[in-house]
Amino acid sequence: MNEKGVLTIPDAFNEISETLSTAESILDNAVDNAKTLFHTLVLSSHDEDKIVSRVVVLREFNPKERYLRFHTDARAPKIKHFQKNSNASILGYDPALKIQIKLQGYVEVHLDNDVTKASWNESTTRSKKCYSVDGGSSLEIDNPAEYDLKDGNIEDGYLNFAVLKFKYTSLEFLYLKSSGHRRAIHSWDEDLVSSWLVP
Repeated sequence: MNEKGVLTIPDAFNEISETLSTAESILDNAVDNAKTLFHTLVLSSHDEDKIVSRVVVLREFNPKERYLRFHTDARAPKIKHFQKNSNASILGYDPALKIQIKLQGYVEVHLDNDVTKASWNESTTRSKKCYSVDGGSSLEIDNPAEYDLKDGNIEDGYLNFAVLKFKYTSLEFLYLKSSGHRRAIHSWDEDLVSSWLVP
């Protein structure tokens, strides 16, 4: 970020530490910047013998504790998927930046606890309304009009609100530029280990 809070990307990545700091800046910026494609990421996980992917909206990025936070409907099928197998990956790419970020890790599901209460309280009225829909996400229905958002007590939606915390153990950074692609991976066991990869 520059002094005006605008995201700045190096023209070249010659130091491996720059790939991690840039990825962290991109994700931090994406929390409140809906114009970047990193605001909406692809979260993939296991459902029995299938890989299931969905687009999620980034609500928080914490590089110190290495997690990303997302909101979802507590009635959605993915809740059971994550409770059964928490392994997951996240992928984001923005052609304007020419950067791809891929994270590997696992998902913590939060239901009606301090994490969900804090997240709910900071959510907008419009966001809260989405959780008041009858039936729950992905339920098979006959008439979608019956499930349009309606006026009512939006706070009732909290009962259907869940938070997903994706905790990452590795972050892979790819920069695509004709003058020289760069790919690096950063992994955490206890300490950070960073390595260049063939792009």
